[in-house]
Amino acid sequence: MPRPPARRGRTGRPPVTSRAQILAAARELIDRDGWEKLTVRRLAAELGIGATTLYHHIRDKEDLLLLLLSQHVAQAERPQLPSAPRDRIVAAATAMHDALAAWPWAAEVLTSDGFVGLLDPSALWMVEAIVAGAEDCGRTPEEAVHVFRSIWYYTVGEVLVRARSPRRREDGERPPFGETFDPARVPHLAAIGDRWPALAARDTYPEGLRALVEGLLARTQAVPAAPRDAD
Repeated sequence: MPRPPARRGRTGRPPVTSRAQILAAARELIDRDGWEKLTVRRLAAELGIGATTLYHHIRDKEDLLLLLLSQHVAQAERPQLPSAPRDRIVAAATAMHDALAAWPWAAEVLTSDGFVGLLDPSALWMVEAIVAGAEDCGRTPEEAVHVFRSIWYYTVGEVLVRARSPRRREDGERPPFGETFDPARVPHLAAIGDRWPALAARDTYPEGLRALVEGLLARTQAVPAAPRDAD
């Protein structure tokens, strides 16, 4: 009796057996096509499995993204933090910046204040270091959270602006930058003229971060607490 033909599965990728394989495939898809195009169905097709099977490992797209972010941050290089609180804050914030700059889409996903409570504990050491450093400098817990949020906004903004900045075009493809400045209306910008792109491209994050931290820690008045409902 002839044997029935063997069932042919998808070639080129082994069967999915772990969450690690799913996260690796998702990261590959994001690096190739962008995180906006990531869907559970598309990832399942990429892996050669059904979406129902994928849901045994993840709840939804948001859960998948958070797992990826936690994994990425947890795998980022963790520097030896200085003992001085101010330097510790700067070092942790710099590590946070470098981790986001290596994968800018992560900064786009983490644009809500509640993201800290969603991350895996292993990915929270940067937040912990900044808050603890602020408290060690004499700030209250409320002020320490304000310090972190201010640093976070500055860091995410810097990462996203650089990630979205268009690549420089070849000379001659567009008019000189300075031609957009009208000396009668913006004389100082007109004086800077075509030097603006080069000046704006400078990496000023480290010095800006240090100045921000010093300014935040120099505050003597506590951040007003949120009003409480009357009993």
